[in-house]
Amino acid sequence: MSEAFDPKGESQAPEPTRRLVLALGAAAASTVVTIKPALAQTAGSVLNCEIPIPSPQAAGSYIAPDGSLVPAGTEGAVPPLPRPLTGEEAKQLLNGGLTPAGMDAESSQAYANYIRRLQAGMSGFTCYASLQMPR
Repeated sequence: MSEAFDPKGESQAPEPTRRLVLALGAAAASTVVTIKPALAQTAGSVLNCEIPIPSPQAAGSYIAPDGSLVPAGTEGAVPPLPRPLTGEEAKQLLNGGLTPAGMDAESSQAYANYIRRLQAGMSGFTCYASLQMPR
């Protein structure tokens, strides 16, 4: 007999309890169930997500050239967009490749700066964050 076994022929290594094995199995299964659909939907959701400019809570505010929100009529500020940008439009706008119809270069820059200033909890942040993820 090998020295790794006790006199009864059993291993000296501690065996995991049934509860531990079940817990690890459940955690692994939920991870697979959670991540797999998320990865499958990532490409489509990035194209279809929306970024309102400005957020609904700031409706009526204008966008300053630096992307901050200012009161309507502020000199140099641009009016809000009439509809949210899709993720694909935002991606192109941020890369300097899109100027939506009826929008001049100054407006495009102000909207791009607004998007870059989005933070967690703001409308459109999740969409913006997904645009930053490498594929």
